Amino acid sequence: MLESQSNWIFTYNDKDKANIDSLADVKVSPVIKQLLLQRGIDTAEKTKNFLNPSLDQLHNTSGFSQIDKAANRVKQAIEVGESILVYGDYDADGVTSTTVMVEALREIGAMCDYYIPNRFTEGYGPNEEAFREAHRQGFQLIITVDNGIAGIDEVAVANELGLDVIITDHHEVQEALPDAYAIIHPKCSESYPFKELAGVGVAFKFAEHLLGYFPEKFLDLVVIGTIADLVPLIDENRILVHYGLQVLTRSERKGIKALKKLCQIEGNVTEEDIGFRIGPRLNAVGRLQDANLAVDLLLTDDPAEAEESANYVQELNTERQKIVADITKEAIEMLEASDEKKRVIIVAKEGWNPGVLGIVASKLVQNYYRPAIVLSIDPETNQAKGSARSIDGFDMFQNCMQHRDVFTHFGGHAQAAGMTLPTENVAELEEKLDQLALEQLTEDDYKPQLTVSGKLSISDIDMGLLETIDQLAPFGMANPKPLFHIEATPSDIRQIGATKNHLKMKFVDAGVQIDSIGFGLGEKVPFLAKQTPIEVVGELQVNEWNGIRKPQMMIKDIAVTSWQLFDYRGMKNWHQQLDANLDNNYFVSFQGNEHEHVPVCDKETVLNLNQTIEALYLLDLPETLDDIQELVQKVDFKRLMVCFPTGDSDYFRALPTREEFKWLYQLMLKRKYFDYKIDAPKLAQFKGWKLEKIKFMFQVFHELDFVTRKEGLIVPADNPSKKDLTEAQVYQDRKKWMELEEIFIYSSYTQLKTWISEQMKAEIHEEEMVYGL
Repeated sequence: MLESQSNWIFTYNDKDKANIDSLADVKVSPVIKQLLLQRGIDTAEKTKNFLNPSLDQLHNTSGFSQIDKAANRVKQAIEVGESILVYGDYDADGVTSTTVMVEALREIGAMCDYYIPNRFTEGYGPNEEAFREAHRQGFQLIITVDNGIAGIDEVAVANELGLDVIITDHHEVQEALPDAYAIIHPKCSESYPFKELAGVGVAFKFAEHLLGYFPEKFLDLVVIGTIADLVPLIDENRILVHYGLQVLTRSERKGIKALKKLCQIEGNVTEEDIGFRIGPRLNAVGRLQDANLAVDLLLTDDPAEAEESANYVQELNTERQKIVADITKEAIEMLEASDEKKRVIIVAKEGWNPGVLGIVASKLVQNYYRPAIVLSIDPETNQAKGSARSIDGFDMFQNCMQHRDVFTHFGGHAQAAGMTLPTENVAELEEKLDQLALEQLTEDDYKPQLTVSGKLSISDIDMGLLETIDQLAPFGMANPKPLFHIEATPSDIRQIGATKNHLKMKFVDAGVQIDSIGFGLGEKVPFLAKQTPIEVVGELQVNEWNGIRKPQMMIKDIAVTSWQLFDYRGMKNWHQQLDANLDNNYFVSFQGNEHEHVPVCDKETVLNLNQTIEALYLLDLPETLDDIQELVQKVDFKRLMVCFPTGDSDYFRALPTREEFKWLYQLMLKRKYFDYKIDAPKLAQFKGWKLEKIKFMFQVFHELDFVTRKEGLIVPADNPSKKDLTEAQVYQDRKKWMELEEIFIYSSYTQLKTWISEQMKAEIHEEEMVYGL
């Protein structure tokens, strides 16, 4: 038995099969129908729109309640020659939003520039000093992108200075709205039907309204910001990403071409290319220094400048990776050294780079599966600044908003947030959030969740199935890659990788062979017994090597729901397989033998335990099958290890036949005596018997009173009673021991497991014990 690391949430059921009738007229495979229904797509019209995204499905920009007011203000600024400042943000969404807004304004003739606040000295969002500096430099209009909805005080300052502020944002709306000239925000516009645009999506909508046409050329920027910001890929976001990937693939933007070359992206760009290559590199700039470099990279028309900037971005990303690794290591050491285990993790330390703390928080969530806040303390200002990441079931934004007074600055989403607070408030925040977690979360909530879309057999998996599933792409938030549940017996289980930290399994069924890879799951190999069914949850993908394309499964989690047998019979070094992480291993010696590597106990000790045993080791054979039968019937164990030595076996010393016993007894009657020391070797040579066999036969005769000893010789007894050979206890013991060896020494793995399984299900009947395979 092996428990899964995650809670598996099965979204498929018989109801899905019934509802498939609602898509009877839709010409797609049953697998796709099931996946569509799980996404709430239950009509032919919805299916058409989902599988065939069209730009015609995008919503009209006039749905934003104040967009006309904002556009008129921009046109007025252009007419009178006012300067416009685009005020952005330092992440990939903010950088692409800034680029879209600047290019759109310049296209319609605006005098504009842009400003990205410094993460370290100014922090996220509107900044009073930056607004004052903009006023000093002669700007009359500020347009925020991907920020501003929480800038109540800063906008008030701008108003005092005579600056107009247009806010374009998508972040959560707090208790009050800034008194801005205009706010373009989907959640502040009742008539706008889609509320989940990324910051770049909102900026794009405003750009479209200003330009008077649909600016498809900006979609390469929109797709980067949308995917990098992890917004739901449904409705408009799905359409923008679908077409954005196409535009990004053929983009002639110098900065993007340099980035793609640096990331070794060739051919069609995928959402994974953005999520794991382009996005992190753009984010790295703002995490370590001024993010203006990233905007310059996207705006430049000079190929040489673009290549130079892209190379510098790569250096920053490499540096960022090292910083993240170092801080994560320190944070884990701090948590492991603490005796107090909190429901919400908060770690804080001087000197940590605030720009990477969101990534560190994500790694802590992955490691401990608890909400995590990571803070950098500035001793000069006595402020702690950092980021939070959360788990399903704990809304970080709403829970922190319940204690808004603790923070100097706060903003974010349900699963991610940024914050600044006085250092002395950190302990109070930890206490308050821990109490909220106690009230809201159960023990099951502290395990990751895997949403399983369907169940497959190995023979179901082929390239056709993968191509079918690809119809649902692009994948992302709210439209994840489907995970499938497979139950099968692997034909091969191995640890791979330089440090053997990855798992590779091979499954074969009906002529179909599927490889599966589990990154970071190599430690599970010692817990997986051969010839045992394994449950796997994972996603399907294409493995391409030397031009050959075949499906494989990327394992997310594994489980074994039945007990497992590990066969170490005859292995002298079986103790090297011991699992050091389990503290309830028990090592049973039926014969009372000690072992130099493990603490040994007897059968009774284990029988008296009132708990589930992780691993039960049997070090030697019992005297009878009854002993081991009682053990496997009464003890609850997850794994059984049989470590029996196989030397000195009686199995191949077959019991003498009745004819052989009869021949030897008649010899005794004829000779009247048998001098064992002299006659036994001669008899052994004459008959080809082993001395041990002759000794055993005389032991049987002696117990049955067929012979007796007289003056050092074995002689026939006078008038012996008629008895069957099987009445001799020594004969019965030898027969039972051979049966014992047949089951536990010479059986195959399958035979042994079958026998033990049968005993576990059976009831013990003292009057009748059934042995054999």
